[in-house]
Amino acid sequence: MANFGLDDLRVVKPYEAAFREAVSAVGGAHVLQKARVFETVAEAVGDCSLVLGTTAAQRRDLQQPIEPLQTGMRRVVEHRGRTALLFGSEKFGLSNDDMSFCHALLRIETAAGTPSMNLGQAVAVCLYEWSRGTSGEVAACAVQDGAIPGSDSEQLTRMLLELLEQSGYTNRITSVSTEQKVRRWVRRVKLGKRDVPLLMGVLRQVLWKIREKN
Repeated sequence: MANFGLDDLRVVKPYEAAFREAVSAVGGAHVLQKARVFETVAEAVGDCSLVLGTTAAQRRDLQQPIEPLQTGMRRVVEHRGRTALLFGSEKFGLSNDDMSFCHALLRIETAAGTPSMNLGQAVAVCLYEWSRGTSGEVAACAVQDGAIPGSDSEQLTRMLLELLEQSGYTNRITSVSTEQKVRRWVRRVKLGKRDVPLLMGVLRQVLWKIREKN
């Protein structure tokens, strides 16, 4: 990250011993010192209006589109809001629940026999491709009207899930799968910032009516 001019490292539930005792490369200490720790992916990407996950796409039934790295990085460069690149653990990668927070997935093209990469190498390759599109310049861009932050997406997801639960649509067996499907749908429909207050208002009114009857 330091090599390519980035320092906003966010870590979700890290292995404390390894994370706190890590020693950075020369010039990268400030990245670890400023790193923020979150309990959930939802909190970590709450202010991001574009989230791109990374996967080797091995033996997985993926529900989001997979884009070549160059295409995904072009989206990042062109996006006028805050973007997150989401990487999984060294051993397991991203879970299906982690991926449900992503607008799309990225895959680094590798030789067919060795599709998986070391985590640090994968991060470096992605950031190098990103830096090519930005000419090494990092700009802080405000979220535009056409992109909503992850916190709004997650609030809408939670309200829709409550509505489905209150109406009897979901049950204990299907609840996890339904949550991931709804979260992916909210990101797929590409709601604008102006749409959010209206939709939230509608959902609040419907939920209030249902609660009133119950």
